[in-house]
Amino acid sequence: MVSSVKGHSKHRPPISWSFPVSAAKRLLITAGPTHEPIDAVRYLANRSSGRIGVALAAAAKCTGWAVTLLLGPVADDIHALAAAQGATIHRFTTADDLAVLLNQHFPQADVLIMAAAVADYRPSRPATGKLPRQDGIQQIEVEPTPDLVARIASTRRSDQQIVAFALEQPDLLESRAAEKLKRKGVDAIVANPLSTMGSDRIKPILLTARGQRDAPGDMDKEDFADWLIQRISQGFSR
Repeated sequence: MVSSVKGHSKHRPPISWSFPVSAAKRLLITAGPTHEPIDAVRYLANRSSGRIGVALAAAAKCTGWAVTLLLGPVADDIHALAAAQGATIHRFTTADDLAVLLNQHFPQADVLIMAAAVADYRPSRPATGKLPRQDGIQQIEVEPTPDLVARIASTRRSDQQIVAFALEQPDLLESRAAEKLKRKGVDAIVANPLSTMGSDRIKPILLTARGQRDAPGDMDKEDFADWLIQRISQGFSR
């Protein structure tokens, strides 16, 4: 891992399964939140920082992979870290923006890591101007955003791999992640508890479509990125 992201421990969790190491890959990563407009100045969002996605881009670049990073509306320091890694960066704001970028860049990718925290809902009729405060309490109708992971998984070739993320509350973490793994049709899913958001650390559980499970324990996000890129380089078989 390059020092411009963060120094980390020399001791990494052991890899649980052995697969042939593949050649350099073309990796597509999504990172950061989406901002879904309420009006011209307000939006629905979440607290995703984009840090995991940027760390994954850095780890993959160090492995020699060609990396394209689709980056949401993150803080300037996170964007600067991403730019320093040498990945090709494209920016998005809304779920629809990200959908367009995925359609453009996924066909060229060998691996897609969907680390972006796409909003589950968006205002169904955003106002074109600013809603005035004096109008009183506003009732905002919302609608589900498209399931971008499931949508892109339905279009992939047999030689493409997809890794998704599931942010859930601890008591339902693994069961919900397993359900999403099957429903979305991806090769692997990283289940991570709600405490991950806004934290420097993550305690992930990796589930694969082959029925494999790995829980490497609590680690900082940069060590996790190194570990996950190693796992992906070994290959997931559907």
